[in-house]
Amino acid sequence: MEPLKHECGVAIVRLLKPLEYYQEKYGSWAYGLNKLYLLMEKQHNRGQEGAGVACVKLDVNPGEEFMFRERAEGSNAISEVFADINKKIAREVDKPNALHYIPYAGQMYMGHLRYSTSGKSGVSFVHPFMRRDNYRAKNFTLCGNFTLTNVPEVFNHIAESGQHPRQETDTFILLEQLGHRLDREVERLYEKHFAAGLRGLSLTRAIENEINLANVLRECAPMWDGGYVICGMTGSGETFVIRDPWGIRSAFYYADHENVILASERPVIQTAMDLQKEQVIELQPGQALFINAKGELHFEQIVEPRGFAPCSFERIYFSRGSDYDIYNERKKLGANLVPEILKAVDYDLKHTVFSFIPNTAEVACYGMVEGMNNYLNKEKSRIIAEKQHELTCEEIEEILSFSVRSEKVAIKDIKLRTFITQDATRNDMAAHVYDVTYGSIQQNVDNLVVIDDSIVRGTTLKQSIIKILARLKPKKIVIVSSAPQVRYPDFYGIDMSKMSEFIAFRSALALLEDEGNFQLINDVYAKCKAQQGLPKEQIVNYVKEIYAPFTDEQISKKMAELLTPAEVECPIEIIFQTIEGLHDSCPNNKGDWYFSGNYPTPGGMKLLNESFISFMESRK
Repeated sequence: MEPLKHECGVAIVRLLKPLEYYQEKYGSWAYGLNKLYLLMEKQHNRGQEGAGVACVKLDVNPGEEFMFRERAEGSNAISEVFADINKKIAREVDKPNALHYIPYAGQMYMGHLRYSTSGKSGVSFVHPFMRRDNYRAKNFTLCGNFTLTNVPEVFNHIAESGQHPRQETDTFILLEQLGHRLDREVERLYEKHFAAGLRGLSLTRAIENEINLANVLRECAPMWDGGYVICGMTGSGETFVIRDPWGIRSAFYYADHENVILASERPVIQTAMDLQKEQVIELQPGQALFINAKGELHFEQIVEPRGFAPCSFERIYFSRGSDYDIYNERKKLGANLVPEILKAVDYDLKHTVFSFIPNTAEVACYGMVEGMNNYLNKEKSRIIAEKQHELTCEEIEEILSFSVRSEKVAIKDIKLRTFITQDATRNDMAAHVYDVTYGSIQQNVDNLVVIDDSIVRGTTLKQSIIKILARLKPKKIVIVSSAPQVRYPDFYGIDMSKMSEFIAFRSALALLEDEGNFQLINDVYAKCKAQQGLPKEQIVNYVKEIYAPFTDEQISKKMAELLTPAEVECPIEIIFQTIEGLHDSCPNNKGDWYFSGNYPTPGGMKLLNESFISFMESRK
């Protein structure tokens, strides 16, 4: 498949002891900074367009900086950010009482890996964002893994309150909304303690000791529609992380007497802190984690859960496969496809080779091959049981030695991608991104079964993968997707929001055209237009009617027809995971809107309606 841009990655390190403690125990005051680096590098898969770090120092004097930030763009952003941080540290490290003055020698750290799905570029769009003020409690830094579907609603709410946001992207809007409510929380405490007679530093300290970020979130979060894990830190020492009430985006944490650690993926924390999976806990939907300036950790339910729909693409593709559960789920995704694959190769395992492409599908391939071996072992047992008195030792040995054939058929040439241009030669060059292992199959005799994570647009399949696999001259090529057919856009952070790009959608349109039933598309368009002005809670998914006349198999067959290059002569068949098979494999992540059209939030349904209308009107 073509690589998908997707959810960002977040990391939090909150130290609970003085820096001298870590210097004495671990040999470095930069223990927290080093852990942040490790958490970010281990999540590099979640963001290769930019990275940023924020740090808050506690117990600093007036006139001294207490909040630091470093950001960079590009695939090497993590290295650049930490190189810049280390340069700034080096300038101060030899001074007397250096820990007091060294930048980033703080107790609170926050990191972010960026994948943009908004189309906005430039370092100013890289998290963390900051909002500065002369009062420490009003200073605020924000990062997150989120995409809101109702940004205009939140924007209008802020504007109607008298603010003047300078951007209409979701991160800028959230920064202003949360910053405004933080100001109100500080002012509430100011009035309370001023009335009690406090003045000056005593008043400031009283405010900082009583700030309740739960009040801030309760005023803001119920308005948000979308998938999110949002992290924030204040200049006075408060930290929060909140997860969306549908559980679309994920976050995991670990806490002990030395630190609190949070990241987007569980194995990242396991690796960084040398933990067992049971020690790393998942933040619950609608729940917020809070750490106050004293280092006290507590949780509050900010928004009541609204159904449980964690993103299943996290399990299929996005998250690291080193997670215990994800590893086994991906294997089961492969194993669940065995019955359909056997039909496609006419049960001829003697003349079938199994492989995977790209590398992220390797674990699913293990499951597929394991499932094939289970089937084969049952067949061996059946044959031996039926003919046990007729078989010689040599014949039994021959039966037992027969095994499923798996090969590394395709190898990606990473360096070649750099030199592919955008001109007329691009498609020819793209066909050579993968090398094949010549001699791995018998020409015109063996079937070739190749498993992929998912098939979204089909561009890479048609332009590159099928062409290069066909050079091996297999009898038949079977492309297997461990995910179901991607039929609907995602609006919660994955870069697949245009209906016209989906090969499943294009295949359904082609089938309607074959049947002379194009009027159905116009009827769906009319229904979508009729509900365009309705509240988002009343929007219905009429796009499902485009797919309703056809079986999954009919759409897959048409897809194979559309994706087979003209010069390829061997038959191509495409097999997809069923939605039932997905849920069986990934029982705890049933967010499947891109496959089923069942969006968990009203905002998602509204944007689907707008997406189909845009598609139809762009055709006129």
